[in-house]
Amino acid sequence: MMDKVKKLIVKYNNKHVGYLVDLDNSRIAFQYDDEWIENGFSISPFSLPLSTKIYENEKDYFSGLYGVFSDSLPDGWGELLVRRMLAKKGINPDRVSPLTKLTLVSGNGLGALMYEPCQTAKSDNTEFDLDVIAEESRKILEDEGGNVDLDKIFEFGGSSGGARPKAHIKINNEYWIVKFPSSFDTKNIGENEFQANQLAKKCGINVNEFRLFNSKKHTGYFGAKRFDRENIKKIHMISLSSLLETTHRIPSLDYLHLFQVIQKICVDQEDMYEAYRRMCFNVLYGNKDDHGKNFAFLYDENLRGYKLSPAYDITKTPNKTEHEMTVNGAGIPKENDLLEVAKIMKLSLEKCKTIIAKIKKVLKDNLKS
Repeated sequence: MMDKVKKLIVKYNNKHVGYLVDLDNSRIAFQYDDEWIENGFSISPFSLPLSTKIYENEKDYFSGLYGVFSDSLPDGWGELLVRRMLAKKGINPDRVSPLTKLTLVSGNGLGALMYEPCQTAKSDNTEFDLDVIAEESRKILEDEGGNVDLDKIFEFGGSSGGARPKAHIKINNEYWIVKFPSSFDTKNIGENEFQANQLAKKCGINVNEFRLFNSKKHTGYFGAKRFDRENIKKIHMISLSSLLETTHRIPSLDYLHLFQVIQKICVDQEDMYEAYRRMCFNVLYGNKDDHGKNFAFLYDENLRGYKLSPAYDITKTPNKTEHEMTVNGAGIPKENDLLEVAKIMKLSLEKCKTIIAKIKKVLKDNLKS
């Protein structure tokens, strides 16, 4: 039987960050460790500044957790696997507390935060057959339970976010996330995402390393190298929506929020132009799945501050009618909206026009009908 947890130690690369305590069914408190206050950094600059204060999140979005801890939890595919695993053990997933869910996050969880006690074993997943994992994932999605090795699939993907099935694998001491088609995807979705990332890179966007993994059944599986891992060290990561304590499931953000956050917390203000490239690319290319969890920030210990993470989840979304994040209030933005954002944020208009022109040219040269 799974243990119900009332208190957790929050750790970062084996250092004590602080403590989470379940006060009752709806109230969870967090407090930094004294040594972390002296030598650490704020894991969520707006909500959890370094202080001896006891913090309680009064918003309902994350079941009493702050967004930075909710980021650690699996979402979409990973959440489905967790629910299936709990049901298999005879446990009602809806009755499992947020702190208990955090104990199920293995070493494959996103970002650097870890939670003790941990009730899930870590695996590096160095032996795998991607076609087999893809087929097993398909069976789970389509409820063909039967003889699926749920334990093994959970080991590979139980820490994942996003709707599509994923596997966390290790190749030559590097950590990768590989995506598989969901039930509503075309079979060449991996190749399409690979091409989208190639286009973004040609546009000058900082895209994390990616590749197309071979498949005997499809055109290939898209894989991205994890930017929250550096050899054995983990890098602290927090999403835009969690920084602002809002859920990505309810569209409520504008790209102006992204720029304002960069102004406040990023050590390199060139990140403003990097964000501008991404906004323009998403609008001109048609990536409308640009919600607040698809933008993130990494803490750089050398710079002693935050920086915009590499771009990820880049894809064309023809079935979406509007962008998840509005541009100057517009869900179907035009070029004037892009320029208006530049003016509001006091960016160089000349530089922004050059960015737009380059993206237009790259798309025109590479998307010829």
